[in-house]
Amino acid sequence: MTFRVMLRLEIEAGREAEFEKAWLSGTDAVTGHSANLGQSLSREPDGTYVIVSDWVDEPQFRRFEESPAHLEHRATLHPFRKGGTFHVMEVLHTLRGEAAAGAR
Repeated sequence: MTFRVMLRLEIEAGREAEFEKAWLSGTDAVTGHSANLGQSLSREPDGTYVIVSDWVDEPQFRRFEESPAHLEHRATLHPFRKGGTFHVMEVLHTLRGEAAAGAR
């Protein structure tokens, strides 16, 4: 089953565009890892950012967490953060909606 990581980030006011640019410039550190299934960046109505990434399994994600590429990417994002939370979970079921089925 897929292992999912969700990171909620509070970003320093006025630095949102810089944060998004830094996140986009470092996405290969995550999506380039052989165990990564994909990731997304979202913004909640209050301005909190949410990063969701999916992984083949937890052990491979944990190895990624200690990799030089991840540590470097994390360091580039750290100056923008003023707070946040980290959540992990196992995806039990995934259902494709009608719109996704038509977008083949």
